[in-house]
Amino acid sequence: MSAVNIMVIGVGPHTRLNHLPALAAAQDVGLAGTLTGVDLPHIGGTLVQYGTPRQPRRMPVVAVEAFPAVRSVLPGRVRGVLDDVVARERVGAVVVATEPSVHLPYALWAIERGLPVLLDKPLTIRPGASTDPAAALGIADDFDTLLAAYRRACRRDPRMVVSVLSQRRWHPAFRIMRDLIAEVAEATNCPVTSIQSSHGDGQWRLPDELVDIGYHGFDRGYGKAGHSGYHHFDTVPWLLSAGERPGKELDEVEVHAACTRPADSLAQLTIADHERLLPGFADRNPYTEQDLHQLTHGFGEIDVFLNVAYRSRGRLLTLASSNLAHSTFSQRGNLRPVTNGLYKGNGRIGQEGHIVQQGPFQALHLHVLQTLHGDQDGTDRRAAGGADHIELHVFRNDRLRPDWERHRALDFADLVQGSGDSTVLPTQRSARDCAVTEFLSYLTGRIPRERMASDLADHRRPARLMAAAYLSMARRWADGGRPTAPVVLDFHPTTVPAAPAGRTLTALGATS
Repeated sequence: MSAVNIMVIGVGPHTRLNHLPALAAAQDVGLAGTLTGVDLPHIGGTLVQYGTPRQPRRMPVVAVEAFPAVRSVLPGRVRGVLDDVVARERVGAVVVATEPSVHLPYALWAIERGLPVLLDKPLTIRPGASTDPAAALGIADDFDTLLAAYRRACRRDPRMVVSVLSQRRWHPAFRIMRDLIAEVAEATNCPVTSIQSSHGDGQWRLPDELVDIGYHGFDRGYGKAGHSGYHHFDTVPWLLSAGERPGKELDEVEVHAACTRPADSLAQLTIADHERLLPGFADRNPYTEQDLHQLTHGFGEIDVFLNVAYRSRGRLLTLASSNLAHSTFSQRGNLRPVTNGLYKGNGRIGQEGHIVQQGPFQALHLHVLQTLHGDQDGTDRRAAGGADHIELHVFRNDRLRPDWERHRALDFADLVQGSGDSTVLPTQRSARDCAVTEFLSYLTGRIPRERMASDLADHRRPARLMAAAYLSMARRWADGGRPTAPVVLDFHPTTVPAAPAGRTLTALGATS
């Protein structure tokens, strides 16, 4: 099949940094044809440059009007514009990379027209999700709405696909971890018994920036869990599923969340603290402490820590913690942001870790440290250690099984070798590129459907986990910040629609 012409809905900093380079590479190898962007009027009508300095390219951007995020269906005028672009540009696939509160209507429009979709994470989110229980539960309802539309589309055309860009499913380290879990589960019948996961952005957001910088901000009533938390909501159950065995399938999840909001952040580091630490802040900041408390009332979470219990048939199989934080170690030292607000650069240092225990048989420790950060002049420099710092430690009980190796340490080079493809690196960027390549390879007939790693139907569990996390936050907010009873939701998987006969993909990617 020929290259696919693509509509890219949402061309903000996230898309320009992550999606457009991957799509340019896909054009180079004949997977992608033309690109047409869609965005709001302040960007619409422009040409967005992408590609490389040696081979610059320009993508035209069509303007559409803004609409309230509470809508599940696109306004007629927006649908009309999109339909015209599809016909004029012979669009064969859609990338949805908008602000996530409007993912649902754009994705539904594409699905209902039979257009394959590469859907950015999170699947959806609703304004006020961390303060309004109904909005929080709506995240689970949105998945059901998307899945129903997807199933209808697959009945009309079995080749239809919606792939979710949750890139850790393509990351070599996470794939190796999943294989190791499955191997020990097969040998011992033991599931994962506990998992500790954490992610820190290293973002230092100053008090006035809580109000003045909206991109990846908190003013819509959600925050960290909606910004990048979905990666963990997806990755953890995806890893756990590799250890599920007959009679030990997860069917219920219990979640308790505690989060910090702007008022808490202002108690951790006050305006006076910032004035002392950053010369010039007092002159720049127009807000008093009281102003900021009033202006940020009802804002979303900055950091959120989750205690999670996964059950099977009433018995607790796996204890888990997911600690998701913006406020972690940073290399920011400048008063004014340099690039893209605070989305990337500006001293941000990423930290990620996962510790998996599989009963008395296996422990996995994955540690990822981002060692580059945007300097004050917009360039990158080393923060600590070497570049691409990643290590996976594998511990096994060799007293029980002498054929098992007691300890293995896998570094960057080992993970590249373990991926089986020297071009696939153990980095988030490479994993995102794999997601885009896989999507387009399927559409052009180069790989079969069962090779796809992140079908929409696989995402019921992460959608419900995200809904439970926000519901716990919202109930606590509604109760004046006091602890509330944990949220309990069913955790049954779904099956992928139109799966090949004889092979059913479970909700988390395992095959049976």
